Parts: sequence; C-alpha cells; structure tokens
Amino acid sequence: MPFEIVDFRHRAQLTELMDEPCTRAELRACLRDLARLNRWFLAYRPILRWLGDVATLGPARPLQILDVGCGYGDSLRRVEQWARVRRIAVELTGLDLNPDAVAIAAEATPPTSKIRWVASNVFHWQPDKPVDVVVSSLFTHHLAEPELIRFLQWMELNSERGWFINDLSRAPIPYHLLRLFTRLVGLHRFVQHDGPVSIARAFVPDDWRRLCLEAGLDLRDIAIQPCKPARLCVSRRKTP
Repeated sequence: MPFEIVDFRHRAQLTELMDEPCTRAELRACLRDLARLNRWFLAYRPILRWLGDVATLGPARPLQILDVGCGYGDSLRRVEQWARVRRIAVELTGLDLNPDAVAIAAEATPPTSKIRWVASNVFHWQPDKPVDVVVSSLFTHHLAEPELIRFLQWMELNSERGWFINDLSRAPIPYHLLRLFTRLVGLHRFVQHDGPVSIARAFVPDDWRRLCLEAGLDLRDIAIQPCKPARLCVSRRKTP
C-alpha cells in the first residue's frame, strides 16, 4: 500500500489479507508470524497488567475470562501461563468467528491446557455461565463503527467485572516503522501488508470517546490509555 494515500486524520477504509478467503495453511503461517510480532513488541503486557488489578477483586472463585477474536490464541495462552505462575484460578474461553483460526489455536495449544476454543459470532454466542472479564487483542480495528458500538454494548452487558480492549494507535511513525520492520525480518506476506494497514485502520483517543458515548457508556467509567509501542487500550472496570 503506497504510504502517500494514507490520511492519518481518519481511519483508513482498507481491507486486510487475513480477512479474505485463504487456505488454513496460509492462515496458520500468517498467525504464527503475527504471534512472533506480538511477543517482540510486548503486546501482552497491557492485558496482564489490567488482569492483575481485576483478579484481586470479587468473589473467591475462578475468574471467567473470554477472549473475543482470539485468532492464534497466543494472548490467551499467555494469560493462562501468567495465571499459573501467580496461582490465580481462571477459566479461559477463546472465541473467534473463523473456524480455521479456532482449529489453528487449538492445535497450537499444549494438551495440558484447559482453554476452551469456540468458533462463533460473538453476538450469537450464549455463555453457559457468567463471564467476569471480556478481553480482545487486535480485534476492534477489524470492525465497522456500527459493529464496534454494538460490541462495546455487548461487553458492557455481558461482563460482570469489566472489559479490556488492546488495540493499535493510528499514527504515521509506527505505520512506517512497521512497514520497514516486517519486510526486514521477512515476516509472512499477510503480516507485511496487514500490520501497517491495521495501524491505518486503528483509532485515536477522540475516536474512542465518541464511540463509547454512542454506545451509551459514561466516559467517567472508561479508561483510554496509550501503551508503548503503538498501542491504545480502552477498559472498563466494574465494582463487583
């Protein structure tokens, strides 16, 4: 994508290759490289920090965590590892619309793991027990604004203790740096294309404030925080 066409004042109306039909093998290779990128750029740190605060509150039972748009499942596997080290009881569910992504996440997960993987549209899925926390990573920039507003409302309605969005921040410097980096290290061609596109499709704080208001949320309850590198996290913590 030529950098000349990107206007960072607005979300780019572009598509990502991983959202288009492709073979499971190609999707697997793409998701593996995306997980490598997440590890290199400390993408799990914001969610783990937030969960550390939430886990200290509420009743003494396993924390029910739902990851929407779980993709390769690397974020949820990292949460499981984090909880095991800290002896925090959790029950983890990864949800994704793409059955191939769910199958790939399951096969990448050790047999000792207790994560449950589900292929479903989040708006059609009915949890069999109350969900304490809803999280998502690199998911919301894939949504059109009406879907995103609906997703904010869904999380608010279905989470007992809060929700956390871990996504990108729209800005030119990380966009251009990621274009160069993904090519230099030879990541999958989908990641080379989709990484910068994801930044161009992402949000700035004013976007999130407007979307939360349109979803009927009280901005006094919402935290919008930049997290280096190139992340913008939105969260809501409820009093149990």
